[in-house]
Amino acid sequence: MKAGLIGLFAVLFGLVTFFGLGPAVFADGSPTERWLTFLVVVILYLLLTASLRWLLKRFPG
Repeated sequence: MKAGLIGLFAVLFGLVTFFGLGPAVFADGSPTERWLTFLVVVILYLLLTASLRWLLKRFPG
């Protein structure tokens, strides 16, 4: 179960990176739009990391 959970979160991190950081780096919008996108991506990373840590502690096996 642990390997499957880590695999799932690896895919989720990859999706956030691809769909989040791509627009933040390569966007044609204003700098404010880029920063807002970047902050949303950072918040998503923090939420995913906290969720993964909590799940791994709750289900250690």
